[in-house]
Amino acid sequence: MIQFQKEDIVKRALHPKRTLNLKSKMIGLIGLLIIAIIFFMGIFLHHFITDTLKTQLGDQALSVAESVAHNPAIAEAFRSNDPAAQIQPLVSPIQQATSAEFIVVGNKDEIRYSHPNPEEIGKKMVGEDNQRALQHGESYVSEATGSLGNSLRAKVPIYSGSEIIGVVSVGFLADNIQALIGNYKQETWLMLLVIGLVSLLAAIGIATYIKNSLYGLEPEEISELLFQKETILQSTHEGIIAVNENGQITLLNQMAKLLLFGGEVTDKTLIGEPIQRVLPTSDLPVILKTQESRYDKEQQYGNHVVYVNSGPIYNGGTLIGAVSTFRNKTEIDKLTKELFQIKQYANALRAQTHEFSNKLYTISGLLHLNKKEEVLKFIRMEQDAQQEWIHQLIEKVSDPLVSGILLGKINQASEQQVQMTIDPESSLKTPLTDLQRQALLTALGNLVDNSLDAVKEKPATGRHISLYFTDVGDDILFEIDDSGSGIPDDALPKLFDTGFSLKNGADRGYGLSTTNQLIARAGGVMHVEESELGGACFVVSIPKEENIQ
Repeated sequence: MIQFQKEDIVKRALHPKRTLNLKSKMIGLIGLLIIAIIFFMGIFLHHFITDTLKTQLGDQALSVAESVAHNPAIAEAFRSNDPAAQIQPLVSPIQQATSAEFIVVGNKDEIRYSHPNPEEIGKKMVGEDNQRALQHGESYVSEATGSLGNSLRAKVPIYSGSEIIGVVSVGFLADNIQALIGNYKQETWLMLLVIGLVSLLAAIGIATYIKNSLYGLEPEEISELLFQKETILQSTHEGIIAVNENGQITLLNQMAKLLLFGGEVTDKTLIGEPIQRVLPTSDLPVILKTQESRYDKEQQYGNHVVYVNSGPIYNGGTLIGAVSTFRNKTEIDKLTKELFQIKQYANALRAQTHEFSNKLYTISGLLHLNKKEEVLKFIRMEQDAQQEWIHQLIEKVSDPLVSGILLGKINQASEQQVQMTIDPESSLKTPLTDLQRQALLTALGNLVDNSLDAVKEKPATGRHISLYFTDVGDDILFEIDDSGSGIPDDALPKLFDTGFSLKNGADRGYGLSTTNQLIARAGGVMHVEESELGGACFVVSIPKEENIQ
């Protein structure tokens, strides 16, 4: 199970030098954005409100002017001897009711018949903007300066039948309009200011949330961590593939692409794809369901046999995905074989050391008994026997490592009171390749050890192991016979299977399997048959280098 905590990520941050942290930058940038938006919105609303109020006041003035112009009493008053005396009382209540600054009624010559200031009645209208109404009969809104000042006013012609006899002018002073617009603008800017403050508080909240979501890291730190993660991920010697909680691939390194797909795919073609479609035999969908890890499962992808370790990924106790790692079995086997060979050499040296110690004790005892002649005789006998073996191996075996392990096994057998012999007709003069040498060393180490284990239950006089090897012909041939109990018939079909063993105890069943694989890799074969000594006879046959396909 893989689980990440916030503290784990924060501890790995590098804290590069910076002037402002992410939170300050976000608040500042969002604040500037809010100010800019409010500024342009305020200008827009200023013009919008101004235009809207003028349009509304113009429409209101035009509506009042039309009401007055279409009043039959106004047109009737034009035919009287004193139109002003009748029109002024009719217009004044309307002006007060509509809050208009003025309602002026004039004849075709622009002489006023009504005005808010009675002294202006009888005088000519000011502004010179009545021509469109008097001459063309248009109703419109204009802005001009009259006797009361600059104003927004509506002009509507007065008809008597089809004849234009006068004009009605209804207006609102510009100063009053600007005062009204100013009130609206003040409220608008106040509202925008409140919106800006609320937005700024929201920006602080958003910045704090994002900062916490990023575990307090700055963008520079995140970039550095991402670069480090990618570098480590792509340079690791194990394949790694990860999926999210939906089973979609989220991560894939170079070694995984090499081991699983032969390096013929890219990240972009697989990221986001369902793992079941890409790798139907993957354990990851099962891991997501059961949330249980699996270790050292052997699988084959293409030409690669790999060991797969899979497990769920948690974030704060929540399942967020699963990951599998792939180790090349060939490399592990190679390392295991090398360690096994070292173990064989160490055992051989230990046997020689123990045997030599026994001989020293024998010499010491003879010296204490003052048996000098026997000491000399014993030393010459041991020296002759050792020299005979060394001379025989040097003469018959050209490869020093093979002769070395044979000599070590002879000493090991002697220590365990096992009579181990090498057929006098044995010979191995053919130069060995590294692959052949590795296969033979592993085979000799494993098979002789198995033979020693097989005969140890026998009486001392019945413990025999015989070796025969030759390179006559096209193959290098080794035979290891023992006087043990042999191999049961029901065990023969699975004798070379990984994990199968006739011995009791854990971590068994790998020696013969590894040996068989190495011999097969060198182009050879290994089989077992009944030995003339009564036990098992293992036969190893490896073609010479020129015959390897």
